[in-house]
Amino acid sequence: MNTLHRRALLALASAFVTTVAFAQAPEWAPTRPVRIIVPIVGSTNDVLARLVAPKLGEALGQPVIVENKPGAGGNIGADMVAKAQPDGHTLLIGYNGPLAINVTLFDKIPFDPVKDLQPLTLAVKSPQYLVVNPNSGITSVQDLVVSAKAQPGKFSYASVAVGSASHLTMEMLKLAAGIPITHIPYRGAGPAVTDLLAGNVQAAFFVPGNVQQFVKEGKLRLLASSGTKRFPSTPEVPTLIESGYKDFEATSWIGFLTTANTPRPIVDRYHRELVKILHSPEIAARLREMEFEVVAGTPEQFAGWIKSEIGRWGKVIKATGAKAE
Repeated sequence: MNTLHRRALLALASAFVTTVAFAQAPEWAPTRPVRIIVPIVGSTNDVLARLVAPKLGEALGQPVIVENKPGAGGNIGADMVAKAQPDGHTLLIGYNGPLAINVTLFDKIPFDPVKDLQPLTLAVKSPQYLVVNPNSGITSVQDLVVSAKAQPGKFSYASVAVGSASHLTMEMLKLAAGIPITHIPYRGAGPAVTDLLAGNVQAAFFVPGNVQQFVKEGKLRLLASSGTKRFPSTPEVPTLIESGYKDFEATSWIGFLTTANTPRPIVDRYHRELVKILHSPEIAARLREMEFEVVAGTPEQFAGWIKSEIGRWGKVIKATGAKAE
């Protein structure tokens, strides 16, 4: 056997041993409880985190604890994850606000959502409902526009947080319709919905899961949705496009992320487990009830989505002149 042939055989054998060793290497798993940081209180973000957490804990063999860290339009919680150790023990429930909107809405934020966070998967997307308190007497989008213009300074709207989709979507409508309506930001959907029910604010944009039950009970009224087509569960409710606002589309979304520079085996494990959980019959059915579309794409697709959303919402913010309050 010549030397060249012998070297080729040795190289082949070495590659085989390396491949077998890699295949037999134990899968990454956390060594202590995992935290999911939710940077807002009482929202569908929180609901999603608490649906997924026990299933993820079962898959990983460690408790998964949900912690609410609200403030600064979601920046406080997102910054905690951005500055955590990149060891797979801290996750973020991310949404439009801290990941896309706040880049333009705030003069400065303490982290870079593209550079300092590692996407795992975009979990769900959903258009929003434009809702009002029935006692307002408003029955359509046109009613709201006419009433707000006739009584400048009287009408206000709730949002789940500064920089949330519920905030910027109403700012889009204000710009499109030319209506004077004051923004009242809250710390999560719970208090925002409570004040709308009490009549302390007159209108709001919310994802369906925040308001469905109150609509069924007659305590809130749906005027329109912010998607390109009507919700299957409420075919009688028009879109804002149908209501006369061309190209009006605003989507709310939620995804899972962790700290940048987290090793790829950890990212891959989380991606695989989260996609499996999101598509499981129990969780998928619950999300459909909340009118969410399950996405469950790759980390790379989520990273691309965040970049595109930064540009999309940035244009809206610059056009409306909206700023963090």
